[in-house]
Amino acid sequence: MRKIIITAFVILFAALIVIFKIQNEQITDATANTTKIGVLLSGSRSDQNYCQTHYEAIEAIRGKLNLNVVYRENVDSNCEKVLEQLIKNENCQLIVSTSFNFCEDVKKAAEQYPDIYFLQMSGNTYRHNLTSFVGRMYQARYLSGIVAGQKTKTGHIGYVASLPIPEVIQGINAFMLGVKSVNQNACLHVSFANSWTDDKQAKAATELILDRYPIDILTMQTDSNEPCRLADKRGVLIIGSNRDNSAMYPDTYLTACIWKWENYYSHQILSFLQKKFNPSVEFMDLEDDMVGLSPFTPHVSPETRKQVDNAIKKLQSWKFDVFYGPIQDNHGILRVDSDESMSDDEMWNKFNWYVEGVIVEETGPGGA
Repeated sequence: MRKIIITAFVILFAALIVIFKIQNEQITDATANTTKIGVLLSGSRSDQNYCQTHYEAIEAIRGKLNLNVVYRENVDSNCEKVLEQLIKNENCQLIVSTSFNFCEDVKKAAEQYPDIYFLQMSGNTYRHNLTSFVGRMYQARYLSGIVAGQKTKTGHIGYVASLPIPEVIQGINAFMLGVKSVNQNACLHVSFANSWTDDKQAKAATELILDRYPIDILTMQTDSNEPCRLADKRGVLIIGSNRDNSAMYPDTYLTACIWKWENYYSHQILSFLQKKFNPSVEFMDLEDDMVGLSPFTPHVSPETRKQVDNAIKKLQSWKFDVFYGPIQDNHGILRVDSDESMSDDEMWNKFNWYVEGVIVEETGPGGA
């Protein structure tokens, strides 16, 4: 019997070696030649924020996949000419679009150039040469809300947001639901910058709520670093967004809601190189490791870490999600019934209300 088990183990081990060898050869064959790809960024590759997360992820896989990468920075939402230049002049075979604002022009380009392939962040459509991917960042924001709810002493938390669109409102509400799961008495003051990247508008939106209220924790959903800088200057604790910038603010940083693009880009681009491109609209969550929290700093207590770990387990069990009812809005109206949950369409396309405890600054820059 023992001999049979050993023999079976040897056969299994040999089979695994063969499979690994075949996969390695397939990767080597696919990456034997250099492939030119283009990357559209709405800001700078060194913005220490959203755009840099994409840049760092692509750079991390560049050598392994033998890529020649052409970056286009500070691209306007009207990017038709930039796409044409990447395709016709630079001869890029695949385009990575990192902003929802590029969606319409990318969709047109995919139809116009059927032999060029496209990856679209926050897209809502697909075709044979276009795949869209969406990260459920609201799950990470919910977890960061637990951190804020546990840490606040004044009960006043600030949120600097970019634009009053469904995706951003989704993030605000998810954060507040996380706060309320551990602290029923806290409130969330929201100030809109009316821009994703404008530093002056982000600065004004931040100062508005920091000047008005005894806010002791500030978070944000913007690609500007001004909210972090101003909060740190005033000694207000920070929950960052997009990228871990804890090294820049060691005295005030708690954690951040971060993007982790590397695994997704590696898989999708390798599939393209292997001629196995799989078009779809793919939603990625905590379990897929596209979104998450950055490592906690020493300012986060062991008790809070345990509560976050427990919430992660609940989310990964598929028995709970952030927008499970009952949920009331900030006017006392029941929006999600008990034992019901919001659909993706409602969360991503129709969110136009705020949960209980959210106070939107009507007179702020771009106030909703």
